[in-house]
Amino acid sequence: MFKILLIEDDATLFGEIKERLSQWSYEVYGITDFGRVMQEFTEIKPDLVVIDIQLPKFDGFHWCRNIRSHSNIPIIFLSSRDHPSDMVLSMQLGADDFVQKPFHFEVLIAKIHAILRRVYNYNTDTVSLKTWCGAQIDYEKNIVTNEKGTVELTKNEVFILKLLIEQKNKIVSRDNLINSLWDDKKFISDNTLTVNVNRLRKRLEEIELGQFIETKVGQGYRAIEEDSV
Repeated sequence: MFKILLIEDDATLFGEIKERLSQWSYEVYGITDFGRVMQEFTEIKPDLVVIDIQLPKFDGFHWCRNIRSHSNIPIIFLSSRDHPSDMVLSMQLGADDFVQKPFHFEVLIAKIHAILRRVYNYNTDTVSLKTWCGAQIDYEKNIVTNEKGTVELTKNEVFILKLLIEQKNKIVSRDNLINSLWDDKKFISDNTLTVNVNRLRKRLEEIELGQFIETKVGQGYRAIEEDSV
């Protein structure tokens, strides 16, 4: 049974989401003190976090930064604000997905299903270590290491990198990536993929690997080997 931490201060919405998720046998927890979110996060040890942007004391962005400094757990943002910058910022902070309020519960549940299935199942059928461009990628620990150092990736970032490396030196279409990441592209903004890939590339730039993820305008992305540049 997966544990989901729902960081939402609207008691009515919290109850509705909890009831729907409980029907799928998810164990749903809430926050009792919005000044102690990290303490409760540590105590609960959830498998996934759903977090609203507008919260008492500190906003969801604040808590996302704090969670990301300690964990690569999947994070889905909820927002009632119609600002594209909110979605972009949430992705830049390491969120895995973004849901605009008001939303259909089926959409939120589908996104949760897809993320949990991808994050906790994909390592079972792949080699945990992979070498690419002189770096070692650990799919289980979500880290990339070379002589320049080590960077830690989010679940989405390492999954995108895995998909690209599996087809190295070949273009992987945007549709292919979106469908592999989120199962149903009708629920996903095209900009969501762009933000995720840009975030991956920025992380890889820290160890001088960013240039090996190429954007092919109108087509998709390509991971190239160092000796093919």
